[in-house]
Amino acid sequence: MGLSTLVAPVVAGADAPGPSFFGGADHAVFVQTDNTAGNQVVAYDRSDNGSLTQAGTYNTGGLGGQLTGSVVDHLASQGSLTYDQRSATLYAVNAGSNTVSVFSVRGDHLTLRQVVNSGGTFPVSVTVHGGLVYLLNAENGGSVQGYVSFFGHLFAIPGSNRALGLDPTATPQFVNTPGQVAFSPDGSKLIVTTKANGSDIDVFGVGRFGFLSPAPVVNSEPGAVPFAISFDAAGHLVIAEAGTNALATFTLNPGGTVTPIDTVGTGQGATCWVAQAQGFFYASNAMSGSVSQYSVSIIGALALAGQTATDPGTVDASPSIGGQYLYVQTGGNGIVDEFQVGASGSLAEIGSVTVGGAVGGEGIVAF
Repeated sequence: MGLSTLVAPVVAGADAPGPSFFGGADHAVFVQTDNTAGNQVVAYDRSDNGSLTQAGTYNTGGLGGQLTGSVVDHLASQGSLTYDQRSATLYAVNAGSNTVSVFSVRGDHLTLRQVVNSGGTFPVSVTVHGGLVYLLNAENGGSVQGYVSFFGHLFAIPGSNRALGLDPTATPQFVNTPGQVAFSPDGSKLIVTTKANGSDIDVFGVGRFGFLSPAPVVNSEPGAVPFAISFDAAGHLVIAEAGTNALATFTLNPGGTVTPIDTVGTGQGATCWVAQAQGFFYASNAMSGSVSQYSVSIIGALALAGQTATDPGTVDASPSIGGQYLYVQTGGNGIVDEFQVGASGSLAEIGSVTVGGAVGGEGIVAF
């Protein structure tokens, strides 16, 4: 058994467990600014009615970054801010500094413990499973780098870096860099979406001590532009596809191949991100300024159930613990929209907060 099989992952956009033995977050929402003049994480308290009140601002010790051609989504990724419940640790990428910041979390308070080299250029996404952390670097063809988490600090795993071999010259840059890295629910696989640069879902095997297979199984999805990753309760892979403006489900097979189950369009523009709350999925549509709501059956069949307007530039989203509330980051004006999730999955607007210095920013984790 490797380190990666110990505890289930917690990623931005997925329901996060409550406080750990070490403390942890409770009734809080953390938002990354990705500001190129100095990256920050802004903390908010969540009231019982779902509204947010700013509680603090924390420097990451690094710089945000902006991919060429991006407007409302400077990282063009999902999972740039990620929480590890096991160690009550928050990870924030500093794309402009090629580093990741490690914060300990207690309530709505953050303490910066470490700033670590990303092992590549322009980090955009972090995933956690047990004592394993993998980081996705987007530029120079893309790469993933592995770490072991020990008492809230990261230690790079020698020999864990894997190049993705994408075309570093492909343009426009923001649609030709990889979109997300994520562990499978059991930790046996590491998944990377390549967006338009191959339009692939890459699947690495995860072996002993967190080492990856030498190369991934490359699952080509021509024209789909796979972007963001999630999983349903039955373990089906759920992908937001920017090329077809759709949500798609797949069976993730033991050998690393994926088998398509269903694809249903949003009817909106620039469908790139996906979050899950109370068994429903919410796809963010950056161009349309909206969230598309889906239900999913036990066999992975999708049904489009509605659309909800947001502020301009809909990007990343995260549910509170239990999925009662959904917080949607919008990059047009750096606003987080607050919604209550109904029994049928419908979204009722609560209000919004403006995050200082977060225009174009990405990265949100709610509790």
